[in-house]
Amino acid sequence: MTDDSSPWLIVGLGNPGPEYAGNRHNVGFMVADLLAERMGGRFKAHKARAQVVEGRMGPPGPGSRRVVIAKPMSFMNLSGGPTTALRDFYKVPVERIVAVHDELDIDFGQLRLKLGGGDNGHNGLKSITKAMGADYCRVRFGIGRPPGRMQVADFVLKDFSSTERKELAFEVDRAADAVETLIVDGLERAQGTYNS
Repeated sequence: MTDDSSPWLIVGLGNPGPEYAGNRHNVGFMVADLLAERMGGRFKAHKARAQVVEGRMGPPGPGSRRVVIAKPMSFMNLSGGPTTALRDFYKVPVERIVAVHDELDIDFGQLRLKLGGGDNGHNGLKSITKAMGADYCRVRFGIGRPPGRMQVADFVLKDFSSTERKELAFEVDRAADAVETLIVDGLERAQGTYNS
């Protein structure tokens, strides 16, 4: 049974630094930035090697939820350290942790929400799962597969294509809506609406 006073922790996955800002691998940061903007919050440095913003999500009143939005500043493959430190600091039950990340096995413009599961070769998820188990929620943002013989590592560290960039703001907005729905209305409702 989850204690209702404990907040939700939304972890947008990405790599810190301006050179990575537009990369496919950084779409989790993009969604986190938008969610923070919607709450009117500003990211501040946290001792857990992350940028965080605290606020509330959902309708004003008893239906609103306490949330902490975080961007680990440790590089993608070490995301587990900051995520676990934030979980402990804010006393967040694992089922209230939501990782927002890029997903190769889903086409660009598609979302999938789920609880638990494998990491599918995603180094950020691998690090979080190793640190605290797999029973957290994921909002998977489709980026599609690399074209031709391009290596996955090169593909995820490239910026979205010019065609994708035309749609990107809309898709990031939709992913932010999906996170809010998950937190306010629950996973099943969010899956029913956003799992394309």
